[in-house]
Amino acid sequence: MSKKFPALVNAAVTYPKPRLATFGHYAKVALFPPAPAEIPTATQSLKEIVKSPQAGSFKQFTSLKKSSKQHVAVS
Repeated sequence: MSKKFPALVNAAVTYPKPRLATFGHYAKVALFPPAPAEIPTATQSLKEIVKSPQAGSFKQFTSLKKSSKQHVAVS
């Protein structure tokens, strides 16, 4: 067991490095606040999301479009 311990520690350190780097890259992009120029677009999209159930326009969407809108709303 003591002979394998350094190899296990080395593997535990090197395995997550590329995954954490990828996570960090996407986290910088996804968690960055919107620019002032993007705020009107975001509010317009929110208004459309609120109006969709009221007008019943969600019935016109395909399943793919519905799932993508749900994904965007959740995230």
